[in-house]
Amino acid sequence: MLTATDIQKSYGSLEVLKGIDLQIEQGEIISIVGASGAGKTTLLQILGTLDRADRGKVEYDGVNTQTMSGKDLSKFRNEHIGFIFQFHHLLPEFTALENVCIPAFIGKKSRKEVEGRALELLDFLGVKSRASHKPSELSGGEQQRVAVARSLINQPSVIFADEPSGNLDSANAKELHDLFFRLRDEFNQTFVIVTHNEELAAMADREIVMVDGRLKK
Repeated sequence: MLTATDIQKSYGSLEVLKGIDLQIEQGEIISIVGASGAGKTTLLQILGTLDRADRGKVEYDGVNTQTMSGKDLSKFRNEHIGFIFQFHHLLPEFTALENVCIPAFIGKKSRKEVEGRALELLDFLGVKSRASHKPSELSGGEQQRVAVARSLINQPSVIFADEPSGNLDSANAKELHDLFFRLRDEFNQTFVIVTHNEELAAMADREIVMVDGRLKK
């Protein structure tokens, strides 16, 4: 489903990624671990099309994202890729429901259809009763569940999560980890997760270790 070939990336004279080859299948949960500075987040951003590699290619079902124009890439990203971040990145002026709907509204989907699916997702994630609340009125765990719903609204091929439980206490972190596997079981959802959480990393179908810009064999 997702294939990365010979991914290389430098920032000035600093070589961050040194030839990454990776294949991810639909429904897999992959964890990426390694010391700070190993290149994990850079790899995640390139796989998620937020950044471009200097060399190599990223393909989704044979579609090479490296050759897309910026406009086409933004549209592709919105339709096929979801993101979950450590600090939620919910927009404070909007309600939980509105935050979930935003990616679908960007895709010009109908309000009725989008709000219906958003409420279904919030219900599945156990926070439907908080739909009309703004982020400041939600707990950290509730905010992260809203962020998960937002990542799912466009039924993406893959969700990239960068330290998704890094800002949660142990109880909420465990709930979030279990939730990823429920979503895989219910929707065959694919996840690629950068994490320092050893428990989450070990739960994944595959644990990929990065060392100095390369995948450890």
